Amino acid sequence: MESTNLQEARQRLMNDFNTIVTDTEALLKAVRDVPGEKVEALRASAEAKLAATKERLRAAQTQANTYVHENPWPLIGAAALAGFILGLMARGGGSDRDDY
Repeated sequence: MESTNLQEARQRLMNDFNTIVTDTEALLKAVRDVPGEKVEALRASAEAKLAATKERLRAAQTQANTYVHENPWPLIGAAALAGFILGLMARGGGSDRDDY
């Protein structure tokens, strides 16, 4: 169960990084034609940081993918347990049922 929470947290982090990258790219496109030395320096700095962030994101995605492929059984067990619990909940389990 803990590894599932870890995977969910990693996925949320990846989604957040993707959102940041997308928003930053949109911002850079919006200020592309704004003149000025300070704007140019800011744009260059933002582009460099964006490139570094993309590289870290790729590395994190690779690491998460490797972890999942090298350790599938804890995740499979957590998924099976979740399925079992959902099945019990869907069944409605209770002794007052007449369909035995």
